[in-house]
Amino acid sequence: MKVSVDDVKYIAKLAKLKFSDKELEKMTKEFESILSHFEAIDNANLDEIRLDEFDKVNTEFRKDRVEVFEDKKKLFSNVKSMRGTSIEVPKVIE
Repeated sequence: MKVSVDDVKYIAKLAKLKFSDKELEKMTKEFESILSHFEAIDNANLDEIRLDEFDKVNTEFRKDRVEVFEDKKKLFSNVKSMRGTSIEVPKVIE
């Protein structure tokens, strides 16, 4: 699939990323490479694959356990901003 530099600019804008012209060219080639892999997967013959054979996958999950973390200073050491006892995060929706 052909990807244009404008497509990459649009995706970067959505992700709030900025790239130089050289990086845009590199990202365009990488996107094309990734999409070509998806095309190869899309063209794979799956006629002999039985989807019901995968129903017996191990579905046992770990047990949830409540653990008290005593060292709050260490717990929040990488947090940029706190408001009281809550972590303050940047606004996501504009």
